[in-house]
Amino acid sequence: MPCSRSVTKPVKPVFPPGGTRVLAYPAPHFAVSDGGAAGRAAGGDGDYGFAYLNLRMGRGRSEAVQQGVGRALMAVAKVHFEPMMAAMHVGVTLQIDVGAEVFDAKHSTLHPLFNKSA
Repeated sequence: MPCSRSVTKPVKPVFPPGGTRVLAYPAPHFAVSDGGAAGRAAGGDGDYGFAYLNLRMGRGRSEAVQQGVGRALMAVAKVHFEPMMAAMHVGVTLQIDVGAEVFDAKHSTLHPLFNKSA
């Protein structure tokens, strides 16, 4: 009688730990185009908040993975900004770019750190 076994392949992470970087750039000066008029008309003080989230990923991930990542990140962003949005007017933009890199070079001692545990 033949034996059938389920073989589980290791799952490759969507974003490898050594290749994931997070940057935050504070903007000491920013404006929304109406100068706060709409916020004041809605009963607020006209002070707005804004977050621009940009994810850049290399080519090779499927459209389904790209869309799934986008939905998951926006869900996390909504939860994160919910308390602020309850107190003031806030805009959150999430954009995902998939690179058609014209130049892509890496020089790193980070990747070997993470590859040791793999």
